Amino acid sequence: MGDNTMTNRAYLSLGSNIEPERYLPAAVQRLARFGQIRGVSHVWQTRPVGFADQPDFLNAAVLLETPLSAAALRQQVVARIEQDLGRVRTGNKNAPRTIDIDIVLFNHDVLRVGSRRIPDPEVLERPFVAIPLAQIAPDYVHPDTGQRLREIAMKFDPADAGMRRRDDVVLL
Repeated sequence: MGDNTMTNRAYLSLGSNIEPERYLPAAVQRLARFGQIRGVSHVWQTRPVGFADQPDFLNAAVLLETPLSAAALRQQVVARIEQDLGRVRTGNKNAPRTIDIDIVLFNHDVLRVGSRRIPDPEVLERPFVAIPLAQIAPDYVHPDTGQRLREIAMKFDPADAGMRRRDDVVLL
């Protein structure tokens, strides 16, 4: 007998600049409870955006296969993991944080989850989102542009973007 559960593919962008070596792996371990981790990028150290007077971030991407919808994943899983790992939201959306998890792509859908649009526009704008995504799904075709993630990532030079790979941080 086959499993009739719908499996969704959620492409997640993770970031942390408060004890990131601790919080990024903890977030990935918690995400694994809600499906199968099918891909994990390298960890990238990046300069902060929008508010420079803070530590660098560590960023990564994760591909999670899950039976949950995008809305359920955001409300029941992502929000809970961020809360459990001490995420504090302030008036500054670029403030330091223990963990930030964003659903940036979901299957090949175009949708809204709360105030967020999926595909997240940052996939096309931010090297610290595009480059890790291309590592886990280089042939994924962006629903808005028709470009493969590898093509989007190739627009960015990690060195010019102030990014460097951190092979000392292991997520799984």
